Amino acid sequence: MKTVSLSTLQAFKRVGEPISCLTAYDASFARAAGEAGIEVLLVGDSLGMVLQGHASTLPVTLADICYHTRCVVRGKGASLLMVDLPFMSNSTPERLLQDAGELMRAGAELVKVEGEAWMADGIRELTRRGVPVCAHLGLTPQSVYQLGGYKVQGRETEHAARILEDARTLVEAGASAILLECVPASLGRAVSEALEVPVIGIGAGPDTDGQILVMHDVLGVTHGRTPRFVKNFMAEADDIPGALRRYHEDVKARRFPAEEHCF
Repeated sequence: MKTVSLSTLQAFKRVGEPISCLTAYDASFARAAGEAGIEVLLVGDSLGMVLQGHASTLPVTLADICYHTRCVVRGKGASLLMVDLPFMSNSTPERLLQDAGELMRAGAELVKVEGEAWMADGIRELTRRGVPVCAHLGLTPQSVYQLGGYKVQGRETEHAARILEDARTLVEAGASAILLECVPASLGRAVSEALEVPVIGIGAGPDTDGQILVMHDVLGVTHGRTPRFVKNFMAEADDIPGALRRYHEDVKARRFPAEEHCF
C-alpha cells in the first residue's frame, strides 16, 4: 500500500472508492492493520473503555492519547494516522491549540475533534496553523451524559437538518474530513453527498465515503451490549490478520455495513 494522505482520501471520494478505517492503540496491532490494507488508523479516546475499563471516554487524558499515538506511529506503516483530542481539550482556544500541537508532535497526521457548529472558530484557528482536522458529529461520546446515553442522533427531521448544516459549517471553517456516528443511513448519505470532503461513518449507513470501527469490536471482544453497527469479523476468520483483511475487503466492496448494521 502506498502512503495514505488526505489527498488520497480526497481522490477516493472523487471516484467513489470506500475508505477503510479502524482504531489502533499499539504498534503490533497498528502493523497488523496496515498490513491488512487499512487506510486510516485512529488512536481513539475509546481506549478509555476498551483498554482502561472505564464506562466512558471522559477519563482519558492528553498524556494517555500521546502515549498510545507514539506507540501506533512505530507500527502503522503507510496508513494515515488520525488522533482524538480528549475531553475538554476544546475548553479554551489556547488549550485547543496547545493540545493539538502535542498530538501532532506525538505523530498525529489528522486531529479529530468533537463538537457542533460552535467548533468552527477553533477549527479555523487549527487549520491556520497547519493542523488538519476531522470534525466528529452525530453521537459524540464526550457528550454522552448530556445526550442521555449512547443513542442514535438525527432521527427527527429538524435534528438531521441541524447535523447537516453543522457539517457544512465545519467544512467551511477548514475541516478536512467529517466523522459521523450513530445516525440514520439516510442522513449519512445526505451528508456525504452534500460535502466535498470525505465522510467516515460508524453506524451511519453504507453510503458514507468510508467506514470505521473499534478494533476490539472487529475482533469480537466487545464487552456488554454489542452495538447494532458492529460486526465480529473473527467469526469468519482463522486468525486476527485474517479478520482485519476481511473487514478491509468488506468495506472496500461495500459488503459492510449491511442492512442489519444500519439505523
